[in-house]
Amino acid sequence: MQEQLKTAKIGIYDINYLDVGSGTPVVLIHGLAGDYSAWTSQIQLLKDHYRVIAFDNRGAGKSTQVDEAISTQDLAKDTLGLMDFLKIESAHVVGRSMGGAVAQHMALMAPKRVKSLVLCASFAILDPLGRRVLLNMREALEWRMNWSDHARHSVQNFVSADFFNHRQEQVKKIEALIGGETRLPACYSRQNEACQNHDTSSQLRFITQPTLIMAGQNDPICSLTATKILSDGITNSKSIIFDNASHFFLMEQADKFNQSLHDWLSTQA
Repeated sequence: MQEQLKTAKIGIYDINYLDVGSGTPVVLIHGLAGDYSAWTSQIQLLKDHYRVIAFDNRGAGKSTQVDEAISTQDLAKDTLGLMDFLKIESAHVVGRSMGGAVAQHMALMAPKRVKSLVLCASFAILDPLGRRVLLNMREALEWRMNWSDHARHSVQNFVSADFFNHRQEQVKKIEALIGGETRLPACYSRQNEACQNHDTSSQLRFITQPTLIMAGQNDPICSLTATKILSDGITNSKSIIFDNASHFFLMEQADKFNQSLHDWLSTQA
């Protein structure tokens, strides 16, 4: 990506971010795995029509990495702090997986600052299957202390069986992406725990912003059980289910996802 990356001091943390385009702001929050580059395709899609902000969460990418307890509320405060730094009064907020959990807290903490929400492969609370999958991935990393081994043990959780069996070249690229992490393993473990502890299920009725919920039909991490909790709890919401896709439906069915995101934002502006 050729755009200039910058650093913001948010509290005691350095947050690595990208700020491109102009117009209504759209803030993109990545998930437990990866960094701001998880949004590469969407940044290119949106930057000609919106001011797009993508960044590395604390504990990921080139942002400050510290082995410390952290919560999804903490990450929401960081994101609101970045909006303050960039003098963004309000924005559409798009979060994938853990990023969607962070976005929910933003909507609850500062409702006037969130124009709309897009929650991709996300959750208000993990169901037992999601908890087990995340725990297994965390333990694989802690046992092996090797990102490549972690990726090898985890990649099948992110894509559908059909995609895994018939798109091996793409699977290898995803595995390389996961295995190419630069963060401290301890930061991943801390954020994995933050996902396990996240629970906004009793507060969803207070989220009144227009919300688009997108989920993969075969996602074991954020299953349709978790998706239903979101859609039932957020009354002003619309759901799109990606058939025969899993946690990384954004990559498995990129054209459908990008079109759905574009269509949603164009109706919310």
